Amino acid sequence: MDEPIKTLPLVFEEPKGPRGPKPKPPRHLADLTPAERKERLEELGLPGFRAKQLSTHYFSRLVDDPAEMTDLPAEQRDELVAGLLPTLMTPLRTLEADRGTTRKTLWKLFDGALVESVLMRYPGRTTMCVSSQAGCGMACPFCATGQGGLERNMSTAEIVEQVVAGARSLARDEVPGGPGRVSNVVFMGMGEPMANYNAVMGAVRRLTDTSPDGLGMSARGITVSTVGLVPRMRQLADEGIPVTLALSLHAPDDELRNELVPINTRFSVAETVEAAWDYARKTKRRVSIEYAMMRGINDQAWRADLLADVLHSYGDWGWVHVNLIPLNPTPGSKWTASDPRDEKEFVRRLEAKGVPTTVRDTRGREIDGACGQLAAVES
Repeated sequence: MDEPIKTLPLVFEEPKGPRGPKPKPPRHLADLTPAERKERLEELGLPGFRAKQLSTHYFSRLVDDPAEMTDLPAEQRDELVAGLLPTLMTPLRTLEADRGTTRKTLWKLFDGALVESVLMRYPGRTTMCVSSQAGCGMACPFCATGQGGLERNMSTAEIVEQVVAGARSLARDEVPGGPGRVSNVVFMGMGEPMANYNAVMGAVRRLTDTSPDGLGMSARGITVSTVGLVPRMRQLADEGIPVTLALSLHAPDDELRNELVPINTRFSVAETVEAAWDYARKTKRRVSIEYAMMRGINDQAWRADLLADVLHSYGDWGWVHVNLIPLNPTPGSKWTASDPRDEKEFVRRLEAKGVPTTVRDTRGREIDGACGQLAAVES
């Protein structure tokens, strides 16, 4: 299962426009290493040492108004900002829930593509849920994003900008609870992160690079999800970056998972769970098994027993944790959340077999909280 990603089905390839590859987002300092930022300015005929000042404004001071960058010479300021801090995305709508502590933003990218991010503030932490693709090519039938197909991959900087925008809102005291910082990032927004692997890993590095080269976050506060792209899961295990891996399993048997997660026809439940276990073994990081609870589809008690057996076959419970997700249904969909009694029994069955299990705290139902719902309405 170590074949290169290029052998995967065409669904992983980014769509091309009628005249070839689509235009790429403008280059931004978050796309570049510190050395590359310096080189970029020098290519533009500008002083390379200004790159560190621009990085400080972006990552440390969280400034987005050039007028506040007073350490830059006024006669060069616009050129410097255009060279390394081009506008990547524009907010179209921001919806709030949970008394303002949940904020969902719909962004318009430079080419008109729409993506979403969600800021969720809890006591003691703030989590940003970010998108990694405009749309998604995985075609999971219960997912609003998957039904729209893949438009394009996002750049590293477009991914990072979602987090920086959230950090600005917190620093400016725009979110109830007083000024704060982003402590956690989850790649669980629109798109399949492992299908945009290089950009996602670039974003992880920018988020964890020490200030002012990056945001200075802990890798242990970052979760990268996947529906099960096995070669990329194995590659992630060798990166040496201790992020949390979240596997969106949703069914413990191939027959049902083939329907719910079509990539399962390429990588079976056994192969996918084994890759997750291998990640935990190599990194010593516990893997999260994501399981969206769907009424009458995957929430039967016997499937809870089977899920426990599948996970147990790879060792004791120290390597894994099951996160049950009450499905946030999309309008008109046959896919809906499980009956609370069935959900409770599912939890009981898993816990009876010793599987650490939690039910995710659902937020944002009143603001089209499921990924892709807001973009689908807007488009």
